Amino acid sequence: MMKLPALPPSIAGLLKRKSAAEKLAEKHAAKPEAAAPKAPLINFQQLLMDFKTLDPKDPGLWPLAPRIVILLSLFGGLMAASWGFGALGWSLQLEELEAKKQQEAKHKEDWLAKKKQAVNLDEYRRQLAEIDRSFGALLKQLPNKAEMGDMLVDINKAAQGRGLAVELFKPGGESPREFYAEVPITLNLTGSYHDIGAFTGDIAKLPRIVTLNDINLSASPNGTLALRTTVKTFRYLDDAELANQKKSQQAARKGKK
Repeated sequence: MMKLPALPPSIAGLLKRKSAAEKLAEKHAAKPEAAAPKAPLINFQQLLMDFKTLDPKDPGLWPLAPRIVILLSLFGGLMAASWGFGALGWSLQLEELEAKKQQEAKHKEDWLAKKKQAVNLDEYRRQLAEIDRSFGALLKQLPNKAEMGDMLVDINKAAQGRGLAVELFKPGGESPREFYAEVPITLNLTGSYHDIGAFTGDIAKLPRIVTLNDINLSASPNGTLALRTTVKTFRYLDDAELANQKKSQQAARKGKK
């Protein structure tokens, strides 16, 4: 095999440099091209153009992006409306719940009060019977209509029995009350100080209720005292009078309405 003559050192170096240049070119060629800038995720200009070109009469031809935006808007509006109505409903339910709680507390108070009454029912009955007895005893001190004449005679006799001069003894008109009637008597007496004092003591000892009102004492020229007073006595109303009184009250109430 025939050997080729060796290359001169200058040519060999040139070949080596050329190979290095080729290697550098290959290296640059092997690198990927610089990546192009990424397009934005949403092209707002294109989206705006799509909205401008929408045909409201033919939604089936709308682009995808406007459809998605409109669906999301409708969904958000429905969610907001449902939340608003839900908040209104919750507030009404909370108000109703608070009212029910107050009603429950009131029922509990009523129940406790009735429970206390039930526990003390025997004591209440005893007290009611005692009140009835006391009321009956007081009622007996009031004369009825038939006994009023005797009552007026007793007052006149009490004055004459102490030697007092009865200048005026004038019964007035009755004033009906809830279950009794008040009978005023205008009374003018003259006598000594001690006799007038004894007369007032006799009035207090009468079995019926008698009171002295608007008392006026004055000295007479002859040295005696003049007593001017309004004597009030009371009588209880019978069943017929109470019934008539109730009817009159009811008629008066209807007339006011």
